Amino acid sequence: MIESKRKLGIIAGGGTLPHILINYCKQNEIPYFVLAVSGNADKAYFDSNVNHIFIRIGQAGTGFQKFKEEGIQDVVMIGTIRRPTLADLVPDMRTAAFFAKIGFKSLGDDGILRALIKEIESENWRVVGIHEIMPDILLKSGVLTKAKPDKQAIADIKRGVEVGLKLGELDVGQSVVVQQGLVLGVEGIEGTDELIKRCADYQRKGDGGVLVKLRKPQQDMRIDLPTIGLKTIENAHKSGLKGLAVHAGNALVVDEKEVIQLADQYKMFLIGINPAEYI
Repeated sequence: MIESKRKLGIIAGGGTLPHILINYCKQNEIPYFVLAVSGNADKAYFDSNVNHIFIRIGQAGTGFQKFKEEGIQDVVMIGTIRRPTLADLVPDMRTAAFFAKIGFKSLGDDGILRALIKEIESENWRVVGIHEIMPDILLKSGVLTKAKPDKQAIADIKRGVEVGLKLGELDVGQSVVVQQGLVLGVEGIEGTDELIKRCADYQRKGDGGVLVKLRKPQQDMRIDLPTIGLKTIENAHKSGLKGLAVHAGNALVVDEKEVIQLADQYKMFLIGINPAEYI
């Protein structure tokens, strides 16, 4: 856990995680300032009670200058960032120099994020993961629900791990849906929720499928960790899945208690796994 009095700069994308982190900072008297990314961060979470400004993805120079003025010491990037439009990407000079240096079009998502970390660190800020601030947000190991994976589900988890690790090595996605040994779908640009919805059309009769969600092997723990929440459970239920297997200690669970309660309500299993044990 980081020192509580170091001032935290939050680069906030979409979803509820930035809101949860901001509330945590307030409750624990951690000084903070937020760069909310326009078109991604939910405006409903950013009123006059939150120390923030909105910036486009292309306004890194503006954001960095604001962090310097605010005396930021640590930086965390949290929340979803959709694929930017050309308007979003119109860069200020600082961002243009960054894009030119990294060869923007030649890198995958993880490559861009790793390059961004180096750029932030070059300004003498320390980049941290949300789990270093809120350790309890990481998914725990083992079966977390009343329901447990049966023999077929265990076999599907093994298949999902096998495919998921290869998918991650290629910097493609984090999630796989497997049913009765068949891969119904893998995550691409659409994200996990859309993958789950898409796979509903391919479900076979009999035992429902399993969502396997893993951190990519080369993925930095400080950025874009696999994340599940109530919406994930709801979509999985609607699509006929019978459970989720998620990378223990390497994935975030938003509203853990409520997530487990909802999975129990739907008689679904949620298990935190170590992929090495399923190879």
